[in-house]
This record gives sequence, structure tokens and C-alpha cells, in this order.
Amino acid sequence: MKFELENHNRNTPDKELLDDLVRVAQELKKEKVTIDEYNERGKFHSTTLTRRFSSWFKAIEKAGLKKSRNLNISNEELFANMQEVWLKLGRQPRYTEMMKPLSLYSAATYDNRYGSWRKALEKFVEFINWEEIETEETIEKKSEITSKHKTKRDINWRLRFLVMRKDNFKCAICWKNPANDPSIVLHVDHIKAWDKWWETVYENLQTLCSVCNIGKSNLDLK
Repeated sequence: MKFELENHNRNTPDKELLDDLVRVAQELKKEKVTIDEYNERGKFHSTTLTRRFSSWFKAIEKAGLKKSRNLNISNEELFANMQEVWLKLGRQPRYTEMMKPLSLYSAATYDNRYGSWRKALEKFVEFINWEEIETEETIEKKSEITSKHKTKRDINWRLRFLVMRKDNFKCAICWKNPANDPSIVLHVDHIKAWDKWWETVYENLQTLCSVCNIGKSNLDLK
């Protein structure tokens, strides 16, 4: 077996990179090309172009193609997607991991929205940590709530993430986690059951794997 190094593209002329991008567009018979489409058909990898031209959309622009950016993606949708990837991995996601089927949006999407992948991570952490968390203390202050329950049963994605982070992205019963076993699916569950008039607040939530959560049902563990 003969071992060979992959081609080094650092010295590839700009024109050759852009011409290849145009070629892919022509093959697809489209005026715009997504990162996934280019990675499937291109001679180079999309990261070669984003590093050379500072972003995917600048490469698209220089090639004379139309931008494929989805301007309707909200910041919260991007953060919710990042949270899902973070939970599946059980740790901070890396740039190269932000791709389908793990992620709905590529790292380049975050690059173009926030300036860089690092800045996107910083904005995500800022959003997660800044917003108010529902606690027993905060719901008592909401005098406008008149129903028997002061909180909804559903747990929003942001609160789910905060609870899982508190539990180190591990099941609170068996300690299994998706970082060591990708088959593990984590849930966030009420410690004391909501239907027994306990609330959906940070202190009353815990991380459980799907197996332990099904076994627990609506029993109070604490």
C-alpha cells in the first residue's frame, strides 16, 4: 500500500478556487451554491474558500454568484440548534462538527452571523447566562399569575440546557452521558411531579437518561 499526502491548497490561486465554485454552480444549473453542495461536488473543501476569502458569502460574491444565506433564521433558532448539538455531544461543539445530520446549520452560518465561530460561542454563552431563570423566588414575584400552577409544564430549550449543564450533561441516576455513549438520550424531568402541583423551576428539574426517566414515571425521587 502506498501512502501519499493530500494536496496542499494554500498556494492555489484565487481564480482557480473561484472557477471551481462557478463550475459547481453550472453543474447544478443554479445561481447560488450552498456549503453542503460545494463539499459534495467541489474540487476543494468549503473551508479552503472561507479561509481564503474570510467567509463563504464573500467567496460567493467574488465568484459572481447569488448569496444563499437564509436571512430568516433568528438568533434564537441558531442558539437552539447549537444547544441541541452541545447536548448530543455532551460538550462544546467544534467547528468541524457543525454539519448535518448533527447540526441543522453549518459553522459558516454562525461565522457570517457573528463574525467568527468563537464569537458565536461567546454570544451563545452570553444569551444562556444573561436571561432570567425561573426559580421558586422569581415566580412568587409574578403576582399577575392567578392559576393554580404558576409555571407551564413544558420546559423550554434554554432551561433544559441550564439544568443539563448543572448536572454536567449526565443522568442524575445512572450517570451515563452521550459523550461516552452516543446512544444515550438525555431528558430534563421534574424532580417532584408537576401534576402534583410542583412547579417547572430550576430547583425542581434534573437530567435523566431516557431509560431512567421512563422507569421513574411521575414518582418523586426527592
